[in-house]
This record gives sequence, C-alpha cells and structure tokens, in this order.
Amino acid sequence: MRSIWNGAISFGLVSIPIKLVNATESHAISFRQIHTEDNGRIRYRKVCELEEREVGQAEIGKAYEDADGTIIPITDEDLSHLPIPTARTIEIVAFVPGDRIDPLQMGSAYYLAAGGAPAAKPYALLREALKRSDKVAVAKFALRGRERLGMLRVVGEAIVMHGLLWPDEVRTPEGVAPDTDVTIRDKELDLADALMDTLGEVDLDDLHDEYREALEEVIAAKAAGEAPPEAPAPAAGGQVLDLMAALENSVRAARESRGAPAAGGEAEVRPLSRGRTAPKETGGKKSTSTTRKTAAAKKAAPARKSTSKATTKATSGTKKAATSKTTTSKSATAKSGTSGNPARSTAATKKATAAKAPTAKATTAKKTPSRKRSA
Repeated sequence: MRSIWNGAISFGLVSIPIKLVNATESHAISFRQIHTEDNGRIRYRKVCELEEREVGQAEIGKAYEDADGTIIPITDEDLSHLPIPTARTIEIVAFVPGDRIDPLQMGSAYYLAAGGAPAAKPYALLREALKRSDKVAVAKFALRGRERLGMLRVVGEAIVMHGLLWPDEVRTPEGVAPDTDVTIRDKELDLADALMDTLGEVDLDDLHDEYREALEEVIAAKAAGEAPPEAPAPAAGGQVLDLMAALENSVRAARESRGAPAAGGEAEVRPLSRGRTAPKETGGKKSTSTTRKTAAAKKAAPARKSTSKATTKATSGTKKAATSKTTTSKSATAKSGTSGNPARSTAATKKATAAKAPTAKATTAKKTPSRKRSA
C-alpha cells in the first residue's frame, strides 16, 4: 500500500518513524457529466482570470484571500516552516479509555506502518502498551495544510489512527429530538426488546452494498444493449396507527424470516373475569332495603318450589306426614276464616307452621299476615 505521509510518532522521549497509509477505500461508482445531445464530455478547465487561458497543475499554487479581496500567496516552503511541533510528527498528548471518545468525532482511518527496521522495537512497545492498558492514545498531527486530532488504537498487530473532529466541530443536538411529551409503556418496551432479540446479531462481513450491485447490473445491461432490470414492487405500506400492532407484526415477521416458529401463534384476546362486587352504600336506608329485598327474593324462590311440591303430593293422595300437615293447616286456616274466630285460627296456623320445614315456615309466615290484613 502506498503511503500518503511520512513522519514519526512521539510520546515522551520515544520517537517511532512511521508511514501513513489509507485504511479505507471507496467502491462507489462515479459518473461523468456529458452533453446529452452527443454524449460529449463536460470538463472543468482551470483558467486564469487575468490571462483568460487554461493553466496546468505545475502553474497552480496556494493563496489566502483576505476579507477585502487581497490575495496573499502561500508557498510550500512557508508551510514547511510552520512553528508547530506536529508538522511531521504525530504527538501523543494523552492515554484515555476508549469509551471517552465520542463516535461523532471519528473520521478517516489510517494504518501506521513502521518506517524501517529501527522502528520495529518502539512500534511493538507502543502496541503492547496500548493492549495491556486497554486504552487509546489521543494525538495531534498536521495533514493537508491543517492540524488535526487523532486517536491511536490497536487492530490485530497493527496500530491504527482515526482522524477526529475537534470538539467544537461537533454540533449539539438541539431541536433534533421531538419536543412533545410521550409515554412509553412497559409492554411496548417488552415488544421492542423481543424484536431486538429476534433480529439478533449479524456478521458485518456478510453485509454488502446492494445499491452498487444493482447499479452494476444496470450498466452491464445498457452496455449490452439490453433493457435494464425492472425494479421490484415497493412493499405495501401505510400509516402506523397502532404502535403495539406494528411491534407485534414486526416480531412475527422477523421470526418467520429466520425460520423460527412464532411464539404462541396469533394473539388471543380473552375477556376479563368479572368478580362479584359489593353494592355501593350511597345511603344507609337504600342499601339496607336493597339487601332485604334480595334476601326475601332468595327465600321466596325455594319457598314457592316447596309449596308447589307439597300441593302436588297432596293431590296425588300420598300419606306422608309433611303433606297431610300442610293440607290440615290449609283446611284449618280456611275454616277459621269462615267461622270468624281469629284467635283459634292463628293458633292452629302457628302449630302447623312449626311442624313444617324451614322453607314452608317462611312461606306460611309470609302469607298469614297478608290474610289477616285482608280480613
């Protein structure tokens, strides 16, 4: 790999001759500008404004334009005498934990190659010191006409330097986050966690630039005089109205795409069980009256059932004691009403009621006062 800068790493009194090599490369497809009528190239020519002629690279230099338009020429000789220690040196100023570096500051990456055999020993020393301390080195260096900030770390058996932005070059995220108050429920977070777990991890080596591949197919088809491939139909989308439903569908789709069975299949909606609730006591009399009516209704239902059974048995002529007593009490009650002796009728009714079952007693006791009132 071709070096783009030669210098040295300096920390303390240690100096390591190194070469700077690009650690990344771009595979982006570039285009030329053309005249659409005849496919002629559109070129940018470097023309001197005073002489109105095109000039070559050898005739082009650097200059600074002042606020009033004054041009101040700056030569390479001027730049080589800059009064800074980082003109040809990567000066390490500190060793800090890696998480102290904000990823927003990271820029281009460079490999630092040892500059010859004499650099092997100090190069390995710095590399092993960074490994054992589990730290990164913060350094300053000058490249392409300006001083820059860098971070040195170990990758494999090599030292890598990441160009860093200066802290004042990173903007604060003011006005970026939504300014409305939202409430995130635990159920939504649980589904988001489930989606993250389902998607899982990925080997970065398996990822590739699909856009570039599709662009290469279009170029190859055009070069062969064929029709370019058709774009796939866009996925059906719509406005997300229910965040929970969107999360559930995302988890289900992610599991299906990985061949994992959906947990529990489709969601099942179950009604909540309603327990008996005590009546509200809005007023003492109203609540007591309601309770008494409820109790009377509960007692009346079995009482009617018992009376119906007793009447059926008396009609069929059974000789059980309970049936005959019930019939006798009814006859005595009827006679006493005819003879007009209320005291004797009441006594006979009480005896008949005492001999009956509790259910029958409740029925007779309820009916007797009503007959007295009617009499």
